[in-house]
Amino acid sequence: MSHPPNRIAQRFRGYLPVVVDVETGGFNPRTDALLEIAAVILQMDENGLLIPGEKIHHHVVPFEGANIEQAALDFTGIDPYHPFRGAVSELDAVKDIFSAIRKTVREENCSRAILVGHNAFFDRDFVNAVVERNDIKRNPFHPFSCFDTATIGGVAVGQTVLARACKAAHISFDNKEAHSAIYDAEKTAEFFCWVVNKWKMLGGWPGGPVLDEDE
Repeated sequence: MSHPPNRIAQRFRGYLPVVVDVETGGFNPRTDALLEIAAVILQMDENGLLIPGEKIHHHVVPFEGANIEQAALDFTGIDPYHPFRGAVSELDAVKDIFSAIRKTVREENCSRAILVGHNAFFDRDFVNAVVERNDIKRNPFHPFSCFDTATIGGVAVGQTVLARACKAAHISFDNKEAHSAIYDAEKTAEFFCWVVNKWKMLGGWPGGPVLDEDE
């Protein structure tokens, strides 16, 4: 399926939005293990509507010396040492995701990617910690800017919890599937696309007021 050139780049000031969700062994990105990571690369259809595109998901082997809190495992239900997880190193997981993102950045003539997440700072900080820990040189994401669907949800539908925001937007959400990186990334992508497309339908973009450079 072909897409109009530069459409998504024009919409987000040269950035390619990519939804990322991580499941971890705790809250500290420097000391706690990355256990799962998923990414959904967004694209635009022929009508200029934002839709979920390519999906990448990896179970991750905890890095050597990583801290894993039992409370985090109880919350996510992840067994990091299960023999059938099919887990890969955090380096291989992130490099695979970055490779797919860089390819799409080039195809869409974007300048770089921008991370979309629910409480996006959490996912961004864990990704950045993997980059730093493994000395990864080609990080396609903006180093600090991101789109946070918790904030967007509060503005758009009055809800900051992902499940409730999805319900308000009439997006199905199964709480039994939640806290899986791929499921949460998919639902975050669906909600972000819904908000962007709703704004477009309301005339917010394009068709909204154009500000002068000095405004």
